Amino acid sequence: MAGSLACVRALATVLLLGLATVSRSMNLQGKESQEASRIPSQFSSQERVAMKEALKDAIKIPTVSFGPEEFNTTALAEFGEFIQKAFPTVFKTSFIQHEAVGSYSHLFTVRGSDPSLQPYLLMAHIDVVPAPQEGWEVPPFSGLERDGFIYGRGTLDNKNSVMAILQALELLLVRNYVPRRSFYIALGHDEEVSGKYGAQKISALLQSRGVQLAFLVDEGSFILDGFIPSLKNPFAIIAVSEKGSINLNLQVNMAPGHSSAPPEETSIGILAAAVSRLEQSPLPNMFGDGPLKTTLQLLANELPFPTNIVLNNLWLFRPLVSRLLERNYITNAFVRTTTAATMFNAGIKANVIPPMAQATINFRIHPAQTVQEVLELVKKILADDRVQMHVTGAFDPLPISPSDEQAFGYQLLRHTIQSIFPEVNIVGPGICIGNTDSRHYTNLTSNIYRFNPVYLNPQDFSSIHGLNEKISVQAYHTQVKFMFELIQDADTYQGPVPHLHEL
Repeated sequence: MAGSLACVRALATVLLLGLATVSRSMNLQGKESQEASRIPSQFSSQERVAMKEALKDAIKIPTVSFGPEEFNTTALAEFGEFIQKAFPTVFKTSFIQHEAVGSYSHLFTVRGSDPSLQPYLLMAHIDVVPAPQEGWEVPPFSGLERDGFIYGRGTLDNKNSVMAILQALELLLVRNYVPRRSFYIALGHDEEVSGKYGAQKISALLQSRGVQLAFLVDEGSFILDGFIPSLKNPFAIIAVSEKGSINLNLQVNMAPGHSSAPPEETSIGILAAAVSRLEQSPLPNMFGDGPLKTTLQLLANELPFPTNIVLNNLWLFRPLVSRLLERNYITNAFVRTTTAATMFNAGIKANVIPPMAQATINFRIHPAQTVQEVLELVKKILADDRVQMHVTGAFDPLPISPSDEQAFGYQLLRHTIQSIFPEVNIVGPGICIGNTDSRHYTNLTSNIYRFNPVYLNPQDFSSIHGLNEKISVQAYHTQVKFMFELIQDADTYQGPVPHLHEL
């Protein structure tokens, strides 16, 4: 009996060793096969010139969204024709289907060779905000190149992503790339004014086809450089949620009269005081658990003494850190619901007491709050029944997408970031303080990630929707390279890969 058991054990050991050897051999062969079939992200000088020229041409098309129903439709139509000429291989490849949605948005379905792999979505938007000529170093729709930078509205928000995604796919296709994992490219034309006719319709179309996504990647965060003075190295933030929003109209009505005999208070005075109370009474600091705390803890060891001690012990120093964060207008936006008075309208004539005054306040809601909670706080701050509140648009913050070791989309992005930007030691989760088209896709996936593979410093941040928006030629080339690698990484990355839903 003992001898038989010994023989069985010996045989089992041999079998296990044999299986391990075979397994290692198969893994090595699989890895070698993947590496052999991988297309290197090396571009010729002619391709690099073509890349930047295509971006410059895209910037020259003024695809401006002026308001919810006001678009430069001529420019949007021109842009649709332009991308067909700029990326001919994308449009003529048999396994890629292109559809115009809502007249001016674009949906590309790229069919992979393995239908068992759940598809993903890459997103960007075509439209830009208005850009008055005043204050710009070059005309905002000139696409001029100066000192290694391409200037113009949309170079950071967000035609750079539109062009980088399509450019990367074009370069892969001309190198005979065939994807394993299917994916979609969604290019919205009205993101700057809510995405009602673009992203919302694309999402509804995909839902009608029964599509569920492994993950999606949209704009909304960057590689941050220079935002923390004592931090030498840049760090990348993948936004795993985004703030909600309220557009609140405040209105005061009073009897009109002659300015020669004014009442003690006018509609303008009452409303101005109400707006001032809102500005002087910031909503609660919500710093605590969540993505920001996680990222600060990741950054702790990159910072000098005593900052590293403070961030490694947030259980003790959280009140101090929260006060420090709210001192800077950018980091303040990460820790609370922000209040911005954006429009003020009153008066009909210089010598007439105005019968009505109106103001619009835009709130960006922290993920720890809701629309209803913010409105209740605002009403308490106003504390004046003469000031009427009318919500003209609102939505709650998005749920927080997973960023743990099992989150395939997040880990895939992290892997590609660290491959393309080896100087970036820290990749952490964060919150997008603006709003993106990605919020229209919560019906298709709970794995929504916002990341733009571009370095951003505080000056660049102020140029988004501001003056002298620009991107360096090198940064754009790197962005194309990132998308080129990310698309291939989605085929080969060894992580907790979902397998569902044929296209």
